[in-house]
Amino acid sequence: MAERRQAATAYVGLGANLGRREETLRAALAELGRRPGVRVVRASAFRETEPVGGPPGQPCYLNAAAELLTTLEPEELLTVLQQVEDAFGRTRQVRWGPRTLDLDLLLYGDEVIVDRKLRVPHPELVVRRFVLAPLAELCPERVVPGTGLSVAALLARAPRDDVTAVGLYPV
Repeated sequence: MAERRQAATAYVGLGANLGRREETLRAALAELGRRPGVRVVRASAFRETEPVGGPPGQPCYLNAAAELLTTLEPEELLTVLQQVEDAFGRTRQVRWGPRTLDLDLLLYGDEVIVDRKLRVPHPELVVRRFVLAPLAELCPERVVPGTGLSVAALLARAPRDDVTAVGLYPV
């Protein structure tokens, strides 16, 4: 993997609704921090949320966000996120289906990326409270590229749903 000369700040959304969710999120953050070119700076509180979309009857999700400092290019970071998901038993059989681990690249510096494999900012970021609430804990004033609005402003506009904080991850 080619590394950038300058480190970039990236934000990742984490979620799990199968297995030992809290243990999985903590372990995934630790695993990300062990990957070359990736440092976990901090993480939000974990929040329990109802599933959005996907098949009915899914268990609730545990969601969080993490701030990373990375020397990897965006596409390389995406590959690392997918490798970590795979290591935790992630399968991709049903769109928005239950999962052991979901890692989404939400923001990468101030970049806007639209290609076949990667879209940054994450395309659902601006309407998903379960993503915006933990992200706002980390960077409320950060302007989301392409929107002209801060994370806090987007959170204020996001549809209401039940998002309950259930724990903190000490970084």
